[in-house]
Parts: sequence; C-alpha cells; structure tokens
Amino acid sequence: MTEQDTQMEGTPLIAPSTTDHPLYEDIVMAIRSVYDPEIPVNIYDLGLIYTIDINDASEVNVIMTLTAPGCPVAGEMPGWVADAIEPLPGVKQVDVAMTFEPQWGMDMMSDEARLELGFM
Repeated sequence: MTEQDTQMEGTPLIAPSTTDHPLYEDIVMAIRSVYDPEIPVNIYDLGLIYTIDINDASEVNVIMTLTAPGCPVAGEMPGWVADAIEPLPGVKQVDVAMTFEPQWGMDMMSDEARLELGFM
C-alpha cells in the first residue's frame, strides 16, 4: 500500500498555503528571488513551491519539489529558499522540506513562466 493509498479520499495532494497571513506576500516575493540555475524562471512561478504554511508564531514551513529528482542542486535549493525567507521582518523560523509527491509537471508553471519559456 502506498502513501497515496492511505490518504483519505478527498485529501489534497498539496496542502493549502496560509495565503491570509500578513507575511504571505512578502514570503512569495522572497521566494521569487530564487532561480533554478538551469531554467531562467524563478522557482515560485515554475510551480516548485507546493505549500507555504505560516503559523501564529510566524514560523514558516515550506514544502517544495524539483523539476526532476536528479536535479544537480537538489541538496542546495531548500537552503536557498530558507536563506531568501529568513531575513524578512517578522519571520521567526523557516523550515523547508522536499517532496516528490505529487511529481512536478509543466502544468504547475504559472502563465508568466510558460510565456518566458516559450510555451505560450
């Protein structure tokens, strides 16, 4: 039985982000400063950031993925994301976790990213 089989039916594969938190927009802007070195688009618009969870103590938990599990910067990219978010005023702590469930696909890119890469 896989992890996906044990999830309750109707449970989203990607947990929702805390979009109503006052820090959310600043965190998104900080993440947009991080680029995959092989692709000229920031990782937020590429769809690599699955969840930005911000609790009442302003502790930030980010769940992200990569375009492919064998990405050469797989070990470094979570640190880049944490380094971009940590200096923001009000942020108490940042944890970045990597997942490959669900697997990233080109349909997760923003329209801006598709345009930038010539897919639109």
